[in-house]
Amino acid sequence: MKLTVLGYLGGFPDHGDGTSSYLIESAGFKLLVDCGSGALLSLEQVVDPLSLDAVLLTHYHNDHIADVGVLQYYWQLHPERPNKDVLPIYGHTLDQEHFNSLDWPNSTQKVAYDPSGVLDLGPFSITFSKTEHPVPAFATRIVEKATGKVLVFTADTRYFEDITGFCQDADLLMTDTNFFADKQGQKWHMTSAESGKLARDAKVKSLLMTHLPAKGDMNQLIYEAQRELPENVPVEVASTHLEIEI
Repeated sequence: MKLTVLGYLGGFPDHGDGTSSYLIESAGFKLLVDCGSGALLSLEQVVDPLSLDAVLLTHYHNDHIADVGVLQYYWQLHPERPNKDVLPIYGHTLDQEHFNSLDWPNSTQKVAYDPSGVLDLGPFSITFSKTEHPVPAFATRIVEKATGKVLVFTADTRYFEDITGFCQDADLLMTDTNFFADKQGQKWHMTSAESGKLARDAKVKSLLMTHLPAKGDMNQLIYEAQRELPENVPVEVASTHLEIEI
């Protein structure tokens, strides 16, 4: 299983980098998880967008879905599609208006995932866990069926203890880390220290912090997370086109 970061900022694009979007590949299958601002341009630099097999959306905030519309136009206006005629976009149905917008004529088709069930999608087995965020959002646990390797993406959430079990023993944990450790007041995203604590308590093998702030020293984020972790657990911050083999 291979992860490629297409966009990693929270809220808005900045300094040429986009917001949350990730390409996950296994056995030739290409899954796009979230499709934020700048995702399509970034994706074009990595693979042909027409070669996607599926899109999975964790929630419907704009920094995670901003490029869904232009991806739909891309598929609509390009007749040659190597894998399938219509691109399935998987989303939850707790926001019916946004879910219905995933249908676009002759290009994309909405598909509901069951947050309490298992989504069997190509080489992946995917389960979900509702997070704590102002809108319905779901963390995803993606298991590569052939190897048993596990990627967990928290999606957008503040820290809460019950998410720990869902992240347990992941080979790679991607955490929503929008704040430095000194953040005070209301938080709908995690701090660097909270990401480190979650990774430690869940006994994951490696940590990738994403949904990052646009400003500040990213090395400071790493330092603050690493303080919470055993030394043998590697910590990275996401960057555009970062590739990780899991």
